[in-house]
Amino acid sequence: MTPIEIVFIVCAIFGLLVAIISISLALRKKGQNTSPKSALQGQSGGSSSISSAPSKHSFLFRPLFSKTVDLSNLEDELIMADVGAEKSHGIVEKLKASLPQNAGEAEIKQALYSYLVSALSPIDRSLKVPEDQSGAVIMAGVNGSGKTTTAGKLAKYFKDRGQDVVLAACDTFRPAAGEQLEIWAQKEGVGIVRGKEGQDPASVAFNAASKLGPSSVLIVDTAGRLQTKKNLLDELSKIKRVVEKKVQVDECLLVLDATFGQNALSQAKIFSQALPLTGIILTKLDGSCKGGVVLAVEDEFKVPVKMVGVGEGDSDLRAFDPEAFAKGLTQ
Repeated sequence: MTPIEIVFIVCAIFGLLVAIISISLALRKKGQNTSPKSALQGQSGGSSSISSAPSKHSFLFRPLFSKTVDLSNLEDELIMADVGAEKSHGIVEKLKASLPQNAGEAEIKQALYSYLVSALSPIDRSLKVPEDQSGAVIMAGVNGSGKTTTAGKLAKYFKDRGQDVVLAACDTFRPAAGEQLEIWAQKEGVGIVRGKEGQDPASVAFNAASKLGPSSVLIVDTAGRLQTKKNLLDELSKIKRVVEKKVQVDECLLVLDATFGQNALSQAKIFSQALPLTGIILTKLDGSCKGGVVLAVEDEFKVPVKMVGVGEGDSDLRAFDPEAFAKGLTQ
């Protein structure tokens, strides 16, 4: 065989290999462009329901898992649900230690559910406001978190327990906040104390505390201007001091918007510098938002989530249920 013939044969073989590779790549690309729904229709001759792959839209109280879930997917999904990277990694490491390497979806769901219930259940989440004597609740949180609305819903909660309620509109820098709280007071049939625009919020709180009966509950709605951090912290501390001259402050509750995600951690840190936080109320936990921040906040600040807002109605403020939370995250 001459050198020319050898070169010709080599070139032919090389060309054949290039053609095979090109055809293979083209077929793979075509397969990727075929939608899952079309593929299922082609196999079954009709439409089929399918589960979407994990995405940033895997929210609390919506299915968190895909059909091909494994422990690495779980960590990603927990992070997307606002559990936090460090906390998510810790949870997955604990589950890895207790699960076999080939654990299926059902086993992973059950293990996560059991972990969440055991981690959240031992905490006392009751409101420490006695029913047979006067007490006070101070509400803190940034503007827009649902703080004033939550104060109105709490008024109904305590009234339903048979207690007299007085609302203190201490956000005197936003007239709309006082007007909103007054609407809630009229709706629930409870008392309210308002001050003039720009009045010292602590003086409003003191006047309200002075009007309490023998078994009344004072709910203090405060301002939430984080842009004036020092003034806000001083103001909150002052409100607590003056209220305590008249009545015991039983609860300092931080209202957090569940849609804030990890930003809620920084808010909790700031407000904890001014008030000895006793609990958290998580709002807008209505099935369309993330709620994994519950784990992150409780883990970092050791402050329990006591109640959750799940809608706009006055009865949509409910006690936080660890089992329902765990079920929602793992369904």
